[in-house]
Amino acid sequence: MKIIEGKLALSGKERVLIINARFNHIITDRLVEGAKDAFIRHGGDEKNLSLLLVPGAFEIPLALEKALSSGKFDAVCCVGAVIRGSTPHFDYVSAEVAKGIANVSLKHGKPVTFGVLTTDSIEQAIERAGSKAGNKGFEAMTGLVELISLFDGLK
Repeated sequence: MKIIEGKLALSGKERVLIINARFNHIITDRLVEGAKDAFIRHGGDEKNLSLLLVPGAFEIPLALEKALSSGKFDAVCCVGAVIRGSTPHFDYVSAEVAKGIANVSLKHGKPVTFGVLTTDSIEQAIERAGSKAGNKGFEAMTGLVELISLFDGLK
């Protein structure tokens, strides 16, 4: 059986975008740091890494659509933080951002990862932005690196 899988290495030529939702920036800034760290550690050239800031997680799918339609990027890592409050707002935003990112990714057929935290509390978000539970931005970028390699291997 032939196994096809991606490697955790970039050539340095890949043009990668991080889309970051600024809302909850104390959390999301750490996710961006983690994503950037993973990109560089896996061989990415920092001059080929761009950061697009959007107001909140809900705006990520439209920004992703515009970015992929531009042809300027080979892959995109989406990060943000949606933290549950006392209203149903959390449910609407988290569902729509997940659905939107998935739809845009499928439409364009390019590597896209979902590093948007959806947590019940600020404490859970902090844990996932670099403390107890690791850095989900780093993990999302690591997944993106593997997808880039995998997709190159399928050409």
